[in-house]
Amino acid sequence: MRRGWPITIAGPDGTIGLLAVETADRAGLDRFDPAGDAPVLLSAGRAATLKLVNQRAAAQPDAPVLVERAPWLDLDAVVALADPQLDLATPLKGPFRAIEPGAVEAMTAALMLVRPAGILPAFFVGAAEGEAVTPAAIAAFGDPITLVVAARARLPVAQAPGAEIVAFRGPDSPGEHVALIVGKPDGRPPLVRLHSECLTGDVFGSLKCDCGPQLHAAIAAMEDIGWGILLYLRQEGRGIGLINKMRAYALQDQGFDTVDANIRLGFAVDARDFRVAARMLDLLGQRTIRLMTNNPEKIRVLEAAGVSVAERVPISLPANPHNARYLATKRDRTGHQL
Repeated sequence: MRRGWPITIAGPDGTIGLLAVETADRAGLDRFDPAGDAPVLLSAGRAATLKLVNQRAAAQPDAPVLVERAPWLDLDAVVALADPQLDLATPLKGPFRAIEPGAVEAMTAALMLVRPAGILPAFFVGAAEGEAVTPAAIAAFGDPITLVVAARARLPVAQAPGAEIVAFRGPDSPGEHVALIVGKPDGRPPLVRLHSECLTGDVFGSLKCDCGPQLHAAIAAMEDIGWGILLYLRQEGRGIGLINKMRAYALQDQGFDTVDANIRLGFAVDARDFRVAARMLDLLGQRTIRLMTNNPEKIRVLEAAGVSVAERVPISLPANPHNARYLATKRDRTGHQL
């Protein structure tokens, strides 16, 4: 999909060909849809943004929505239809007409594929060609978690000069996850922090979030008590990827909070999979931990995966004028606690 190639999904209610809107070019679209009438598949979240849910064919929450291809809906117009960050710059002509999607299971499965691909949840829908994948295969992708330890080495870092880094890799992982081990096992449950990758905060020092300060504060706390593990999870942008995170930033600049920005893009509020962290802890031989977090969901997932959380250790850092709303959204809309 990221190369702009069509895919085929065969579901129990029909087999369809799909071409991702974001990576399609005119030549590829002409080959896929020579008649120029392929309808457009959108997520329910995006359909709600476009005010389509008052139409019967688009009224079912969380179901895929199929938009009839009007003559004026060329590639540029469909890209604007799919990408909410363009709503202000490209006023949409409309009105759009939702039509019955038909192969619902195949379309639902297609929308699941966009998260690991890191692209917008929007497709042209046409005739099936070539080998097909099934919704069951897509749903099973990455389950169970099959990470293994790939490498480890000593890594002195500013807050913990005696740290060790351990890299994990798996066939279904989009990137290598790593653990930074601070100190040595001493009979106590380690202080553990699950830190999701944040290029903007961790590397560039973005003031829009609290990721960078949390990362450094966690390592410093582990060094202070002598024993801890920081799990660095390659799940940028709460699991939607770096490019879509940038799109969410653009929507935030238009006045939306982090939750509404993800929804308008057509993604879950939080698409991360914390079972990855449970597998990493298992490979490190740690099944009982003290977890540094304000997010109850991390505790729930870890315990469901067999990791015992003996204590929740809150993490609190001062806000700044750029991230105060972000922190309030985490507290008020995603259940974060201090």
